[in-house]
Amino acid sequence: MGKIYDLIIIGGGSAGLSAGIYAGRSKLDTLILEKKQAGGQLLNTAEVVNYPGVRHTTGPALMYEMQQHALDFGVQFVDAQIDRVEFAGNIKKLYAGDIKYEGRAVILATGALPRHIGFPGEDKYTGHGVSYCSTCDGEFFSGLDIFVIGGGNAAADEALFLTRFGKSVTVIVRKKAFSCAKITADKVRTHPRIKVHFNTEIVDVQGDELMQSITFRNSKTEKTFTYEASEEDRTFGVFVFAGYEPATALFAGQVRMDESGYILTDEQMCTSVTGVFAAGDLRPKSLRQLVTAVADGAIAATSADKYVTEEKDRLGIRENYSKAPAKTPEKTPAEAQEKAPANSPANAPADSADTAPSEVKNLPREFFDQETKEELLGMFEKLTKDMTIVTIVDPSNRKSLLLRDFIEAVAVLNPHIHMEIHMKDESPETEKKIHADKFPVAAFLDAKGVYRGIKFHGVPADQEIRSFALAIFNLAGPGQPIDPETKAKVKAVKGPFNIKVCVSMDCHMCPDAVAASQRMALLNPGIEAEMIDAFSFPDIQKKYRIMSVPTLIINDEATHVGGRTIPEILGFLEEYRHI
Repeated sequence: MGKIYDLIIIGGGSAGLSAGIYAGRSKLDTLILEKKQAGGQLLNTAEVVNYPGVRHTTGPALMYEMQQHALDFGVQFVDAQIDRVEFAGNIKKLYAGDIKYEGRAVILATGALPRHIGFPGEDKYTGHGVSYCSTCDGEFFSGLDIFVIGGGNAAADEALFLTRFGKSVTVIVRKKAFSCAKITADKVRTHPRIKVHFNTEIVDVQGDELMQSITFRNSKTEKTFTYEASEEDRTFGVFVFAGYEPATALFAGQVRMDESGYILTDEQMCTSVTGVFAAGDLRPKSLRQLVTAVADGAIAATSADKYVTEEKDRLGIRENYSKAPAKTPEKTPAEAQEKAPANSPANAPADSADTAPSEVKNLPREFFDQETKEELLGMFEKLTKDMTIVTIVDPSNRKSLLLRDFIEAVAVLNPHIHMEIHMKDESPETEKKIHADKFPVAAFLDAKGVYRGIKFHGVPADQEIRSFALAIFNLAGPGQPIDPETKAKVKAVKGPFNIKVCVSMDCHMCPDAVAASQRMALLNPGIEAEMIDAFSFPDIQKKYRIMSVPTLIINDEATHVGGRTIPEILGFLEEYRHI
């Protein structure tokens, strides 16, 4: 029989992490399953100013601290996309493909997804002008007119944020007034670069590859008005913040839901199934905020603790709680750190005579703060093989020079990391070997000097420092785990395939897509994976009409927008074969 956890939490957003902290502190053997990156919707939130006791922070920073808090109490994290559940019986079963997870209790904390409002053209232009994440995509609309759809807290906050990029921001509110906090609504109404239209909704969007015009209707006057992009701008942006839909389809027929798909619970977060609890935005509630999700998680974990304790008493199971909770999850320390923003604090690495943070001195340029250096050192201390980062320097390209300095700063962190620098046109054979067709460029070679299909076109910063570090870890260290079935599928792919992952350095979903494609490249020599800083290559941005990140480009033809896992990318490669 496999391992049976006391508690399994599905979802690593604020509700799931809060539940994990309370469960771990109660010494429940707890596992959190998250299909992508822990943090949920807060990863897309630029500012958090309404969480009691935390006067100002960012969503990613707060979620990172919550995850570390859970790890402190011995909570384990696994990346898994659950596709089937069985809640009948005393042991709950969860399946991710052929992998089964079993627990005595389960907390459902899968949250909600941004709601599409259904205007004509919304699906067509999603990722090509229509967006649901201002943090990820705002910069693509620098100097353009931007429309924000919605009147709640998210719409108001993001409208203010988008004034950093757009030459104008127009807020379209379907109702007669904002439904957000008055102080936020007042900021929007009085902002000199924001216009607001109440009682208004979208009628239609027109265009070719890009949106060129948008028509609105005032529900009170019945009058319509149309905005057309200027010849110079050619297009505009539409950011939709119209609430969320519960991510509960997986649990249909397993637990009771209302007509909208929200899971019904009592005040103790108990669902209609004994031993199954629910927390966060997937519940019907009057206020969907960070503070209410965290409260739900705490209550659900407390209820689960009581239930599990009673079950073990009934079964005569006695626990030895004298042992301190493990600090390390089932994943390696590097994999746990992978979940954190690169500029966030990390678990302190083990002492090492070769890699102690105090010995890292005189870096050629300060690319990392001390906390980031310690995080990278903790990851790199697991390296067991040599590898080389090759860069071809174009002296006329400022970012090419900066990338060289960045690689130097990384290479001094561990003796297994080597660097090789060539000036442009100095070593044609090297440029040919790594397919150096654009600058800046850095390519990864293994211990034998073989190019392994991993390239970076851009200077990693913020979130992408993590994907750069993971590429080193996957090539020269134990690597991120991958289940045998998926691994076999990747190795069976018949190439050649080139996967370009176009990113923004501020995007929290991009590193996962970069790491997934590069992991595939290391497993299959017929796959090449390139990280491309979209803002460093306006020609690529224009050619593929990139207006949202991450965008994957397959063999310079097919494009796909959004954060992607290895199985999803495998699906895209299969689709490409049939184009």
